[in-house]
Amino acid sequence: MLVIDDEFKQSRMYKSIEQEIKLTAKLEAQLEAVPRLLALGLSVEQIAQALDLTLEQLREAVS
Repeated sequence: MLVIDDEFKQSRMYKSIEQEIKLTAKLEAQLEAVPRLLALGLSVEQIAQALDLTLEQLREAVS
C-alpha cells in the first residue's frame, strides 16, 4: 500500500493535486445529475444556472 508522509501532504504539489481531484469529483457529480434534471422537464439553461455550470459543459454531458 502506498504511504504518503506528512511532509509531502504539506507540499504545493500535493495540495494542487488534491484540489484538482476535488474539483473533478464535484463536476462529475453535477454532470451525473443532468439527465435526471432533464427528465424532470428542466431546460438546459435552468440546469446550468442551478448547477453553476456553463452551457458548453452541459452540452458536452448531454451529447
